Amino acid sequence: MPALPLLAVRPAAPADEAELAELDRSTWSTLHAVLPRPTPPYGPFFEEGHPPGDFLVAEAAEAEDGAPRVAGYVRVVPPTPLASNAHVRQIRGLAVAGWARGAGVGRLLVRAACDEARRRGANRITLRVLAHNEPARALYASEGFAVEGVLPGEFFLNGRYVDDVCMGRSLDPA
Repeated sequence: MPALPLLAVRPAAPADEAELAELDRSTWSTLHAVLPRPTPPYGPFFEEGHPPGDFLVAEAAEAEDGAPRVAGYVRVVPPTPLASNAHVRQIRGLAVAGWARGAGVGRLLVRAACDEARRRGANRITLRVLAHNEPARALYASEGFAVEGVLPGEFFLNGRYVDDVCMGRSLDPA
């Protein structure tokens, strides 16, 4: 797939809610989701505990008219509310639109998440990924994340037990 003309990675805004909600629903898969498939009536995408400020959005010009369209998002949050853990950020959600896959959007979002975490004073970033999600694990490893632990059989998905893999990396100063 040829590279997409990426226009921006930016903080999400309340006006992105409908597009991000649709992206979230359209990318749902047992490859990465531990919650059941969303069904109508759909709840809000942004809600208490999931405000726009937690999300970074990648925009690309996919349409023939070149208008910007959301190509993906990443959610970056503190892993706990503890002061002793304030130096860490965690990726808690990453989605790339089907039309944007294979064009480097996921990699761009992972890098943007690291930059944002660093900007917010973190010196470490972590994430959790299902063991069978080989594409995501390969992406994270290529961006410096290492496996730091495995929770065997943590989830029962699609009739089988799936390990939860904990990954992390330090954030060197920019």
